[in-house]
Parts: sequence; structure tokens; C-alpha cells
Amino acid sequence: MTRLVGIFGYPLSHSLSPAIQQAAFDYHNIDAVYQAWQTPPEELASGVAKLREDRYLGANVTIPHKVKVMQHLDRIDRMAADIGAVNTIVKEGGELVGYNTDAYGFIKSLKDCSGLDPRGKRALLLGAGGAARAAAYALAKEGIARLTIANRTPSRAESLADEIKNLLPDVQAIATAEPGLIEAAQDADLIVNATSTGMRHSESEGQTMLTTGAIPPSAVVYDMVYNPPETPLMAEARRAGATVVGGLSMLIHQGAAAFQRWTGKEAPISVMMAAGKKALSQMVSS
Repeated sequence: MTRLVGIFGYPLSHSLSPAIQQAAFDYHNIDAVYQAWQTPPEELASGVAKLREDRYLGANVTIPHKVKVMQHLDRIDRMAADIGAVNTIVKEGGELVGYNTDAYGFIKSLKDCSGLDPRGKRALLLGAGGAARAAAYALAKEGIARLTIANRTPSRAESLADEIKNLLPDVQAIATAEPGLIEAAQDADLIVNATSTGMRHSESEGQTMLTTGAIPPSAVVYDMVYNPPETPLMAEARRAGATVVGGLSMLIHQGAAAFQRWTGKEAPISVMMAAGKKALSQMVSS
């Protein structure tokens, strides 16, 4: 029986996960097909329920479902519960179990691609959604000294700041529209964009929250957006002389961790990266 795995999200035109995960299944000769399941919020519950059928191995979860999906699962892994977001669903003994591999993927790619050790550093985090939650948790666990969370809706930033204070006392929340955003960026060792700002085919395509003058040359600027490969924020950061990291590496590493949970096999990182780059190139040129 061909097994099915997929990704819940809305919209999904930007997703590289089908190409990346299918390459991994094919590498190990696993009879499985990875699909993109474009899922409006009102269809999430019924979509998750289908995973209980024998042919399904599990799923990935992306924007905007990483928080809401938790109420439809049987059990949540401790780390995912602490983060407050799930991006991977695994079937275990008939149960649907939620995991978060974003935190691992974020830190792994940050260190590999920039060489930055977060311990003792000051960070500005743009966003307060599921991906931002994973980044905040991961940075706190890595011993960051100070974190500023900026979000369009201040109450969401404040809520995340309150939740992370038990791990990181020096955390503050601001609105992205506040003048304090520029000050926080200029004082940061690490700037992380965990929003969809600048993403291709989004309402904010071509936009950036920060321009060259707000970005220190000594900073690492990490944009979780991977399509386009060079986002407006990344372009501004390069002009400022900062070290720049795009989102593809995080996508690969979080996807590799998910693959290992579904199959028990080691993920072929180089194969997945090659498939991701090829699919992204085709997507950009289309």
C-alpha cells in the first residue's frame, strides 16, 4: 500500500515541502507520496481527521495552522507544548502526536550558515506566530541575553513575551509600527524575520520592515522566507554589510527531522537540499 504524507497550509503555492520530502522518500525507496493539501481554516479539523486512516503516515503543518492544529491532536510533545505550536504530526500507536521541528531547524541552520552562537546575544524577532514561537523558544534555550518581539498586533507580541519570560527574563514586546523597532534593530546582534513579509505571491511581496540604515553591519539577519531566495530584507541587509541567512536551510533541517520521525530513517540532507534548490529555481522562473 502506498502511504500518504502531506502538508496542511493556506495558501500553499509557495511550498517546497512536496519536492523536498518526495526526494527523501524516493532516496530510501519508500513507497510513499507527499502531497500539498491546501486547507482553509474551516477544513482543518476534517483534514486532520483523515490522517487516522491506515494509508497516512502523518503530516507537516504550516501557516496559518501551527497553533490551531493542536486542538485536533491526541497528544502534544513536551517541546511543542512549551513552544505552543506544532509543525509535524506523527501517527504513533493509533494516536496523532504533534511535534515541533522548527526550533531545531532554526538553530541548526543559524549556526551552520552564519557561525553565530546565540548565547549572550541581543535579538530582534519580527512576528509572533507559530514560526516566531519556535524561534523565541530556541533562542531562549540557547541562552540569548535579550529578546525584543515585534508584531503588527502588539497583543500577540505581548502574549508571546509573557510565555517566554520563564525561560528568558529580559524580553519585551513592541509593535512593528513603533519607532522602537528601528532602535531595537540597531541594537541587535541577530534580526529574525518570522513573518511572511516579502514572500512571493503574498500581500507583502516586495516589502520589508527594515531598511539598510536600521541594520548594523555586525548583525546576522535571518529571514525565514525562502521564496524569493533573496528577499527585500536580505537585500537591505547585504547593502548594510550584515551577514545574511535565507529560509531554505531551516526548511530542509526541520523537514529532515520530520522525515526521521515518520520513517525512523536518517534523512538524506544533501538530496533534500538539491531537490529544494531545483524546485525553488523552477518556481522563481515560472
